[in-house]
Formats: sequence, C-alpha cells, structure tokens
Amino acid sequence: MQKIRVALLMIGMCASSFFVKAVKAEEGLVMNVRQKVNQKADEVYNLINFGKEEPLSRDVFRKAYLGYLNLRDADKLNKDEQIISICDFSLSANVKRLWVINLESHKVLFHTLVAHGQGTGDEFAMNFSNRDNSHQSSLGFYVTQETYSGDNGYSLKLNGMDRGYNDRAYDRAIVMHGAAYVCDSYIRSNQRLGRSWGCPAVPVALAGPIINTIKDGTCLYIYYPSKSYLNTSVWLNKTPQVSAEDLIKEEFLKSNKVQGAKPVAAAVAAPVTAQQAEPLKPQQPLYQGVQLALPQ
Repeated sequence: MQKIRVALLMIGMCASSFFVKAVKAEEGLVMNVRQKVNQKADEVYNLINFGKEEPLSRDVFRKAYLGYLNLRDADKLNKDEQIISICDFSLSANVKRLWVINLESHKVLFHTLVAHGQGTGDEFAMNFSNRDNSHQSSLGFYVTQETYSGDNGYSLKLNGMDRGYNDRAYDRAIVMHGAAYVCDSYIRSNQRLGRSWGCPAVPVALAGPIINTIKDGTCLYIYYPSKSYLNTSVWLNKTPQVSAEDLIKEEFLKSNKVQGAKPVAAAVAAPVTAQQAEPLKPQQPLYQGVQLALPQ
C-alpha cells in the first residue's frame, strides 16, 4: 500500500511539473503572438504617408489595427474595403483627431476635426456612455452601415460592436453626420469645437466624401485610454487567428527541430489577456500645439 501511495505521489508530481511547463510554454507563445501582431501593425504604420499632417499615435494605431483584424476574422467587415477610421478622443477637440486610412495603399484619405458629445466633455472628452439621452459619445469599435438623409443631412448609421460600451449606438441613433459647429471658425469664436448629442460629427464640406468612402461595412474605432474598456473589449483582448497560427506553427517547428521530435501540425492560440496587453504609453504633453487630456 505504501509503495502504491509513493507511486501515485510521484505520478502527481510529474503531472504537476508537466502542467506548469505547458502553461509557461503557452504563455510564451501568446506573448510571441502579441509581439508579432504589434510588429505587423508597426510595419503597416511605417508605410502610412501622413504627409505634413500630424501623425496618428502609433500606440492608438496598434489597438485600432488589432481590433480591425479581429473584426475581419469574425466576418464583421466588408473584406473588399481595407479602410479604417480612427477617432483619438484623448486629444483636444480643437485639433484634427479623425484619420481615415486606406490600409492597402497606406494613404491617409482624410484627416479632420470630429466632435464628441455634449455630455462627454467640453474641449476634452472625459465621460462616455452607452445610455439613451446621455448625449455622450461611446467608446469602441463600430462597423459602418447604410446611409440616409435626416435632420442633420446626409448621415451614416453605425453598429457598435463592443457590448456594454457602444452596442446600443444604432438604437440611440449615434451616426456620423456633418455639422456647422465642426470648423475652425467655431473654435476661434468659442475657444473649443462644438459638440454633438453623442455622434462623431464632422465638417459639413467633408461629410459626404467621408461617408461615401467608409460606408457599408468598414471599421471605425473611437479611442480613449479608459482602463476598464481596454481591459475588457473583446476585440482588443484576443489574437487574430491567422497571425497566431502562423507564429505558433513557426515556434513549434523550431522547437521540435531543436528537440529532434516530429513536427506538430497545428495548434490553437490562447487569447491575449488584459494583463498581457502592452501598457499604455504616456501621451506627449502637446499635440498640434494643444495640451492633451489625461487618462481616467
């Protein structure tokens, strides 16, 4: 009986050791996958021609690109249109903080002013909501829908993809539209850009061109360094399947070659957790001559 107990104890210790090694190996692979995704995002970012305009933050682009890849993998996007629109609401409303980028040609199609909601803040966005009649903007990823003509003229419906953060946007009539209060003259007269009822409103002259460019299934990302959102958004906390599979195959083949074992055909990547996500980089104190907002 004593020998049986010792044998069972030994088996348990071996199994525990194997499990710990497996977990560490898996964590290492996940970290490598995250690094590969960031590397790919950086490669795309470095090819983007921002011209003489102020460039989009690299860190914000990384997050937007990760979400774009995950939405694409989930068949949420029109794969014929490789366009991403990014609103950086950590910036002052008085600077151009909307970028529309063609990821295939690496061109900035539009770089312009964009308004946030009345309830979100004055010059700086501070508060966000998914509630009706809050007049606040909603964070997260959107997929553009159909166009229509309404009280604000030519407008674009938006489908929020982040549950609890913006998934009521369509029912709240949070849309992209043109507004007369989104212009430099309004800023000069009021010391800040005008505000919407939660919609990402753009200059009237650019509303039509922008909407026609991004309508029907492209990705829109409204960014703000909210820790709660960044830690829970499904689109920011999982790894795109294609990139993960490619890396894991490479790592397993490399590992098996060293160990002299037979190659492993494939493996499934574990999600990147919030704790493994890269920490937010501090924003520069000034952007286009305007003081930046501080993370909440």
